[in-house]
Amino acid sequence: MANHRFNAVKEAGSRQPFFIDLPSNKVSDYYGSTSFDLSKMQATLAPDVFKEVKHCIDKGKKIDGDIANAVAAAVKSWAIDNGITHYTHWFQPLTGSTAEKHDAFFDSMSGIEKFKGSALVQQEPDASSFPSGGIRQTFEARGYTAWDPSSPMFKWGTTLCIPTIFVSYTGESLDVKAPLLKALEAVDKAATKVCKYFDRNISKVTASLGCEQEYFVIDKALFNARPDLVMTGRTVFGHAPARGQQLDDHYFGSIPRRVIAYMEDFEVECHKLGIPVTTRHNEVAPSQFEVAPLFEEANVGTDHNMLMMDVMRRIADRHELALLLHEKPFAQINGTGKHNNWSLVTNTGVNLFQPSSSARENLLFLTFFVNTITAVHKYADILRASIASAGNDFRLGANEAPPAIISVFIGSQLSAVLDELETNGNIKIEKGDNMYMKLGIDKIPEIILDNTDRNRTSPFAFTGNKFEFRAVGGNANVGLPMTVLNTIVAKQLNDFREAVDALIADGKEKRLAIIEVLRKYIAESKDVRFEGDGYAEEWVAEAEKRGLPNIKDTPEALDAFLTEKSKEVFGLYNVLSERELEARNEILWENYVMKVQIESRVISDLALNHIIPTAVKYQKKLIDTAKGLQDIGLDNKSTVNVISKITEHIDGVKDGALNMIDERSRINEIEDAREKAVEYCHNIKHKYFEQIRYHVDKLELFVDDEDWPLVKYREMLFVH
Repeated sequence: MANHRFNAVKEAGSRQPFFIDLPSNKVSDYYGSTSFDLSKMQATLAPDVFKEVKHCIDKGKKIDGDIANAVAAAVKSWAIDNGITHYTHWFQPLTGSTAEKHDAFFDSMSGIEKFKGSALVQQEPDASSFPSGGIRQTFEARGYTAWDPSSPMFKWGTTLCIPTIFVSYTGESLDVKAPLLKALEAVDKAATKVCKYFDRNISKVTASLGCEQEYFVIDKALFNARPDLVMTGRTVFGHAPARGQQLDDHYFGSIPRRVIAYMEDFEVECHKLGIPVTTRHNEVAPSQFEVAPLFEEANVGTDHNMLMMDVMRRIADRHELALLLHEKPFAQINGTGKHNNWSLVTNTGVNLFQPSSSARENLLFLTFFVNTITAVHKYADILRASIASAGNDFRLGANEAPPAIISVFIGSQLSAVLDELETNGNIKIEKGDNMYMKLGIDKIPEIILDNTDRNRTSPFAFTGNKFEFRAVGGNANVGLPMTVLNTIVAKQLNDFREAVDALIADGKEKRLAIIEVLRKYIAESKDVRFEGDGYAEEWVAEAEKRGLPNIKDTPEALDAFLTEKSKEVFGLYNVLSERELEARNEILWENYVMKVQIESRVISDLALNHIIPTAVKYQKKLIDTAKGLQDIGLDNKSTVNVISKITEHIDGVKDGALNMIDERSRINEIEDAREKAVEYCHNIKHKYFEQIRYHVDKLELFVDDEDWPLVKYREMLFVH
């Protein structure tokens, strides 16, 4: 094993960058070339057909058979011209990844390429092996995929990928996209109705999303020499190197040559697919980087993030690199997050979270700003559940990742504005009076994009013209947190409108009615606002005092999905039924168990079959040395002391691993998914993972470097 390690290090150190020839010096020459987007639809469809398709997309209506046939004919022609031989319904089942089944355009019976509207609109992949949480039995194989025309089709290899939803035979959603689309429709309707208080021309509000994607890349040979990385995506053992991220020299530093070549390569593929990636840089931890796109409609942004991760993974292979998206692949340095930059934009081009130069217009901004904060306060537990995973539990609460306590950071200036609005008394409008000035609303134009500082410890931060949901894990499908966020904001906006309408019905002037309700919400949601250090012990105590949940482990965090509050808000907009919520929780608990179970098995295997034999072998060398020193009359106390310490750590590793195996056997007999997840969390992960790791990492310090079997942190993080 040690030879394998040194061979891997040698191979990694001898790599040369794999550079590519750009298709053009202008990205605009090839941007979207492998995406069948609206511009290509418009160019290939008859004007009346395209108009109908566009209308259906904008209104979320079903496309009829004749229109679907026309689109199918156009996309088939484009596909064949671009070397595409197969098509697939590309969907996002509840596995955390994407799925596809390829069918050929070529029909052997007729000898020609065929593609009908019916094949575009709906397919029936075998659903039996996808997780359903009890919605259907294993022997019930039917499941349907249905085309989502709002997300562009794209070419991947020689296959046309058609974004779709995935539902069961009985109609329940078995995927991430279907609930997201319903949540986006709900927030559109709710936000549009509120906007009409201010501008009757607003007829649609779109949720936009920009996902900053953090990631690690290490050499493929080093990755393959670490069984824990291969099997779990993270290093279960590994002593911290002398140099980690403490010098802050990697952040925004010069990008290594191999990595910049890799970045350029996957960016080209992303641009061809119409994914608007624009930013790349070194992140804080060694071998950690970030890519960020421009904002897109949230559904498309979600699809593009899933597709981008796939592109990055495949292109990494070409460069003999391994892409690591696990939330905490390496201990004691920054983990991997996915910062979800979210905002609401009207069809008139107004960003509802953009402070204006007009005090009057800032009442619109404040309406959506305050309602969003209120929604986060009311449903903080559900937001926490939306980002819960085995991987993210390792990340949250350290190394620049936000804690598990959901709070909102808005900056000192906006805090002052809200405080003034809350404390100001009722205002009588008199001729010549400036209501906005009296309430402090006129101060908002002083806010500029960079005037609201960033708080890396805040899970949900306002950053100038958007909210940044920073707690989402790097390997997550953002569809779930975006579904939750848009649903709770929709509910809150509807509650707000009902409250305002009631005051107006009682004779209150509209602007004063809006302000009165906002003042009430500011007071009610004040507890969720926090400007300080999210890592401070004082904040933990203060959050508890404020009644904010602090749930650090996934099994308990997921309980929030099954509360009456959760069932009400998701059921109200038909986003997720009670049965679908229960099914998803079952799946998430089972997934948690499997993730921790796999890690436990990997820990046992490495500990018993690699670490202990290596340590015993080195121990024998030291025993021989101690005997030799004694034989020639020299002091061997220091050697005996090292032997004693190694023995202590070997016993610690062995006892921990064997006890964990026994405990795992007991827990595996449990049938209830939640109970099993809780047991794996507290009696496997918390009880043994760090205990065994402590002893293994100490052995790494004692055992001769020439004998140590696992590639070390210094090699993975610094050998490029």
